[in-house]
Amino acid sequence: MPSIMFSLQFLLNAGGLVMFLIIVCAAIALLVILERLFSFRRAQIDVHDFLRGLFNVLQRNNAREAITICEEASGPAAHVIRAAILRCEQGEGAIRQAVEEASLAEAPRLEKNMRLLATLAHVAPMLGLLGTMVGMIGLFQEMETGGSLVDTALLAKHIWRALLTTAAGITVAIPIYAFYNFLVARIDGLLLDMDRAGSEAIRFLSSHRVTLNNGTSETRQARDGENQPATPA
Repeated sequence: MPSIMFSLQFLLNAGGLVMFLIIVCAAIALLVILERLFSFRRAQIDVHDFLRGLFNVLQRNNAREAITICEEASGPAAHVIRAAILRCEQGEGAIRQAVEEASLAEAPRLEKNMRLLATLAHVAPMLGLLGTMVGMIGLFQEMETGGSLVDTALLAKHIWRALLTTAAGITVAIPIYAFYNFLVARIDGLLLDMDRAGSEAIRFLSSHRVTLNNGTSETRQARDGENQPATPA
């Protein structure tokens, strides 16, 4: 721990304000990455097994229990299915609309702070370049002021700043960009699972009569057959 504090102090002394901004970018990016990883871990479910168990519950026309299961399960797929079940008595059009609305609401939650992460990945190397410019400006100022008798230690200080800030900016940007692409891939996977769950929910609820009151579930085809008038002999 003391060595880490010493290293940070050295970087701040050598890199100045620009180095401080680069370290702030790194800290913010770390918090965003950890928060997204934790959130995606909670949102990840086995959609196939989840749908199979949920449809078994719905076949018993226990919609309330199915809604409770969806509420207890975290993740966009469960939320989309819950929205579909709540409209199960209103027909296929209403169910499809509920799935679309829930999907549109879940997508921004999955993409939370991703623009910030992409911005940090682009800003960090730019800050490193700014530090290089600041270091070179200070270098030439020292040369102009000192002339031929300029102190090489002062020149080295500015060169250190130029090199350290550039290296720090690139070092911070590379892992941020790598994690950004990794998280985007995770988001794509969750969105795919959400779309699949929504489609399966629409198909099931459209072919089965499920009510929000307990009872016996039956297929809509069977129900329609019962409602048809008997053919006279």
